Amino acid sequence: MQQKLAIAATSPSFCKNSVLRNAICKIFPNTRLNLEGKKFSKGELVEFIKDCDGVIVGLEEIDANLLSKCKNLKIISKYGVGLNNIDLDAVKKRDIKIGWSGGVNRLSVAEMTLGYMIMFCRNLFVTSNQLKNGIWNKSGGFELSGKKVGIIGVGFIGKELIRLLKPFGCEIYVNDIINQDQYYAENGLKSVSKNEIFSICDIVSIHTPYDKSTENMVDLEIFKTMKKSSFVINSARGGILNENDLKFALKNGLIAGAAIDTYIDEPPTDMDLLSLPNLICTPHIGGNSQEAVLAMGMSAIKHLKEFFYK
Repeated sequence: MQQKLAIAATSPSFCKNSVLRNAICKIFPNTRLNLEGKKFSKGELVEFIKDCDGVIVGLEEIDANLLSKCKNLKIISKYGVGLNNIDLDAVKKRDIKIGWSGGVNRLSVAEMTLGYMIMFCRNLFVTSNQLKNGIWNKSGGFELSGKKVGIIGVGFIGKELIRLLKPFGCEIYVNDIINQDQYYAENGLKSVSKNEIFSICDIVSIHTPYDKSTENMVDLEIFKTMKKSSFVINSARGGILNENDLKFALKNGLIAGAAIDTYIDEPPTDMDLLSLPNLICTPHIGGNSQEAVLAMGMSAIKHLKEFFYK
């Protein structure tokens, strides 16, 4: 049975990891791997997976048109945590199973987000870049401890960030569409509206999914309500934060700075935005610590194994 099952893994970071390659090929010898690290066009993606029984996907878009050409596909196993790149209605209509576990990279993303916060508060990013250009700037910023931090989206990653922030004694404001009053009370959190978070917090960190309700959630009107000394962080998904409006806000001093790890188009091409001195920009590596890569990969393999050999 193993030899007959056709499996494909599309994610470059999954496929370049030797531990994950060996693990999946041991269970499914007939596995096709994206060893070239290719970012597939829609047509190339169809050709790569169209005859497969199961696939492991990362950020590739899985829509109804693609699924209509994958007649043998029985399960899509997710390498990563977000499902916004998969048309769940189309998957359901074709009776295809989704293999997914939430929160497997929570610590990786939360640690990076905390790192952003410290870099901003202590002026590490700006002064490091200035020193490389011969500028000796002794401005050491301010301490993160005791500051007002807003967290929008209190899921796996939001909760992990809250845990990491505890030693800093921050005043933490939260917002989520799910009622979590007991958790908020147990952790001394203040549940307020998104608008209130943006207007009063020193740092606002976004940890929501990307969908119609969160598209362009952080736009120019929001930036205008924020304190000029404040920072915004998006390590969730591209499109939640309007990139053009962010560029205007950073250039015109509406906010002090921003950190983004995700983009509308990846890799991004707006060098005018990326080169701004008050923007920390990273190449979607929030969930890519060595430990998280292994955890996400083994989780994706486990879902395939449990489906085909239950």
